[in-house]
Amino acid sequence: MASNVVRSSQAISMILSLSCSDSVILKEQLFGLYVLVIITKMMRKNFATVVLMIISSLTPFLGFAQETSEKQNPPKMKIEIWSDVMCPFCYIGKRKIEKAIDQFPQKSQVEIEWKSFQLNPNMETDTSKNVIEYLAEVKGIPLEQAKAMNNHVTQMAAGMGLTYNMNDAVVANSFNAHRFTHFAKTKGKQLEAEEALFKAYFTDGLNTDDLNTLAELSQSIGIPKEETLTMLNSNQFADEVNQDILESGQLGVQGVPFFVFDKKYAISGAQEDQVFTNTLAKAFEEWQAAQEKPKLKVVEGESWKPDGNCD
Repeated sequence: MASNVVRSSQAISMILSLSCSDSVILKEQLFGLYVLVIITKMMRKNFATVVLMIISSLTPFLGFAQETSEKQNPPKMKIEIWSDVMCPFCYIGKRKIEKAIDQFPQKSQVEIEWKSFQLNPNMETDTSKNVIEYLAEVKGIPLEQAKAMNNHVTQMAAGMGLTYNMNDAVVANSFNAHRFTHFAKTKGKQLEAEEALFKAYFTDGLNTDDLNTLAELSQSIGIPKEETLTMLNSNQFADEVNQDILESGQLGVQGVPFFVFDKKYAISGAQEDQVFTNTLAKAFEEWQAAQEKPKLKVVEGESWKPDGNCD
């Protein structure tokens, strides 16, 4: 039995000794073939012998499997963004962080996760008025002053290539829209959902609290609207939205957009481009250093190698 186990280990070691330039698929195929050989031998071995053989043979492969998984799915530094659909600075901030990432040399190692935040949880959807009229009412300011404030943010948006039609923007509670983004996240479409919602609200003047509107938006990004309607007509993802809001309070978020880089650095507001660029670079440098596995300092001595050589 001992000789069989040794041969098993040597066979696996030969498979795993293929150079890094060799195909991962080839390694997997060779290993699969070897497993078939072991199974074939099970007919002639007692159970205990087979178990020992498989355990001995699989031990070196487990490290290879982990290495292969890490190469195929490399870790990424996460940027979490708290925002609200009705926040004009959030759409602008979205463009700013996208620009910083697009210019970043290691952009393939960075990912974004959107988090829910409500500027006015008690807002009642009212399609009879636009956000300029609403702003004048809640702040108790003249309508012309509210228009001037929105003209300023509209010009900022234009500088980022965005079109804001604030006269058409509908007063809409954002809770259902946030539930939709969490649903889209389960479909791998969260980024697309955020973009669709911002455009629908600020450019197209759509009611982003309307379930049919949200279903149409989901259809436009590749999620069947029937699935979205079923979700929206339930209470699904309400807990996820509330959890995001709770977490924002724990972090001390008082306004949005709010960007958190690797849970270490934060940017509040749609600040200058250089702020995003510098923060991204600093956070990534520290994150990357933390990913490096410590190397063992080996004191070499006489040992027996799988190839049969004794050093």
